Amino acid sequence: MQPIAIFRHVAVEGPGYLGEFLSARNIPWQLIAIDAQDAIPSSAGDFSGLVFMGGPMSVNDDLPWIAQSLSLIRAAVALDIPVLGHCLGGQLMAKALGGVVTRNPVKEIGWWPVSVADNDTARAWFGEVTSFTAYHWHGETFSLPLGATHLLSSPACVNQGFVMGKHLALQCHVEMTTDMVHEWCAVGIAEVEQSLESRFVQPVARMSQLSPSLVLASQKIAAQLYTKWLTAALNSSLS
Repeated sequence: MQPIAIFRHVAVEGPGYLGEFLSARNIPWQLIAIDAQDAIPSSAGDFSGLVFMGGPMSVNDDLPWIAQSLSLIRAAVALDIPVLGHCLGGQLMAKALGGVVTRNPVKEIGWWPVSVADNDTARAWFGEVTSFTAYHWHGETFSLPLGATHLLSSPACVNQGFVMGKHLALQCHVEMTTDMVHEWCAVGIAEVEQSLESRFVQPVARMSQLSPSLVLASQKIAAQLYTKWLTAALNSSLS
């Protein structure tokens, strides 16, 4: 099969558990490191799927690769090639498909619960899971594009995920590993300390304390989502 392209926008926000998941199943994937000046591919058709990871920038920033990424997402959707987005990646998907990205009422950083929407599409992706604790690090949010189905919400952020056919966009981070949590906390400690007035921002010590057990639980959710998404990617590669 053709590889799955994974777009990294900053060094510390790599594929994480997703990379482990794909490699364990011998699924080829290619890292496209925007932070290292890798070029945006000219064609979505060279890949079985596209995955966009997170990053501290806004999709509304005037960065040349953002417009290119939006165009690539639209091209993939037109070709029925599955797209998956995590946090910034989900916001890129929302904007590419007609939604808008705006400031969230509050920052949401740390381990916080999300609820699965009560609809058939959400149940198809999450099965019997009705809520779980996810990792968050964002100050913006997306609206749902026309035709999208709402998947997830949290007390701090109404739109935590949506699906359009085989395309999955997430605001929360299901790709986390314990090492990633520690690295993010080290890199982002100043932002956390400046944002503690939000009741949805946890101190780094609390995030680290919760991570050993919650990372494993989050990865079980991620594996379920990735399995369903990957089925579409595999079918895409055979068509």
